[in-house]
Parts: sequence; C-alpha cells; structure tokens
Amino acid sequence: MKQHPPSAILLFSCPDTKGIVAEVSHFIFTYGGNILQSHQHNDPETNTFFMRVEWDISDFALPREKIPQAFEPIAIKYRMDWRIEFSDKRTRMAIFVSKQDHCLYDVLLRHKEGEIDADIVMILSNHETTRPIAEYFGVPFYYFPVNRETKEEMEEKEIALLKEHGVDLVVLARYMQILSPRFVGEFRNRIINIHHSFLPAFAGAKPYHQAYERGVKIIGATSHYVTEDLDEGPIIEQDVVRVSHRDTVRDLMQKGKDVEKLVLSRALKLHIDHRILVFRNRTVIFD
Repeated sequence: MKQHPPSAILLFSCPDTKGIVAEVSHFIFTYGGNILQSHQHNDPETNTFFMRVEWDISDFALPREKIPQAFEPIAIKYRMDWRIEFSDKRTRMAIFVSKQDHCLYDVLLRHKEGEIDADIVMILSNHETTRPIAEYFGVPFYYFPVNRETKEEMEEKEIALLKEHGVDLVVLARYMQILSPRFVGEFRNRIINIHHSFLPAFAGAKPYHQAYERGVKIIGATSHYVTEDLDEGPIIEQDVVRVSHRDTVRDLMQKGKDVEKLVLSRALKLHIDHRILVFRNRTVIFD
C-alpha cells in the first residue's frame, strides 16, 4: 500500500463571517504547509460555517505538538468549535458484539484487506458466541456477562479496560445492550452503532417482521453516534435496498444484514478519516 506523507486535519464550525477561509489558509501558508484538501459548508438557517482542511506537514515549520497552540488565537477570534487530527495517528478500535456476527465478520475482513485502516484492539461481548471468531483473527476477546444486576459493575470494568488500552473508538457491531449515560459520556461522539432499520422506523423488537407485515418496498440500515437517547444520536450513514412482495421474512433479514454491513463500514471509514463534524444532533460529512 502506498504511504502518503503525514498530514494535519483541521475541522471546525463557527458563526459565519468574512475572512475565515483566508485566515486559515494564511496560517497554513505562513508555516510552509501545502493544502491537500479543503471542503466547506454554510448553513444559512443557523448562520454556521463548517470546514475541513488537510495539509502536508512534511516541511511544516511547526512541530505537530505546537500546531494547536499556534492556531488557538484564530479559533478564539472566530469562536470556533475545533479540533486538529493527524493522518498517521492510527485509531484504536474496540468492537462490542452480542450473538449476531455478520457485522463483526465484515469489519474484521475489511480490516484484514486494509479497507478499514485502524487498529482493532479488542472484541468485547456479553456472550461467548463470538470468541472463536476473535481467536481466528487473532484479536483479544473479553467476556462481560451483563445482566440487570451486573450491568453497572460490568460497564465500569469495560470502561477501565478501554482506557487502559487507549481505545479511541467503540463500535457496536450488533451489540444488544443499552449503554448507560456514564459510558456514553466517557466516549462522546466516539461510539458508533449500526441500527437495523432506516431510522426512524420500526423501532423495537422484530423490525423485519414489522416491515414484512407492512409490505414495505425498501428496507435499510442506519449508522449513528450513540447518545443517551436511544437510537436518536447524530446519523452518520444510511442506505436502503429494494424488496418486493416475493420476499419472505428470511429474505428481508438477509438483505438487511447486507446493507447493515455496508453502512457500518462506510461510517467507520468516515470517522477514521476524520470527515465528520457533529453539530447539535446532526452531522456534517466531508466526503
């Protein structure tokens, strides 16, 4: 795989006003940076400006650890909500899964093929079902038997383990447990879930049975950041597939699994590549 030079990635939102792009570009130029990509968006309803700019830091005059400090006066001037990422800092990812393994398999295979460019640090589950999969792919597996009585204790152990291993991103690959507000708060905008429908629709148990009974013509999947409000977090990616009256519940479930895998992998790549800005309960995607 071709190695690209290291780059810095600035993402921000702020009140829209004149001069923002010029000042950001001048900052990069001043220290000898070469802009590789630049994307921007204006939301007229909230008068908010969004931007993602990536530049080569091979010959940048500032060491990377000093870039945020140097940029801070500009961020303060324009009242930015901002962050700086670096392309060569690999995301450390933990996958949570229950018994359904299709999304887990897909993420592991895409990772093996280099499509998901991150480090899969561990797999955690509330069942032993997927341990053989973890062992086959050589990923450490941790079993946390979560139930109503042990939930708080298990989550504290999970949080401690994730922090111990420096996990940046938690992936819920069909993990059938609701995370507590404390857990969500520890990993704000760093927990990605795959939901088995095109939200908002067919919430609750047996979504494909509900879809079948309604005679739907499309089914879909939604990947979103997890918040304290169940299945109402900022949406990252969605897709649909057509179905017909000829499809059985089994057919719907298989087609649903296929689209779930696709949508989750797209969401992960967008996050890993630092192409997402969360604004209120929405996302701006710089694809």
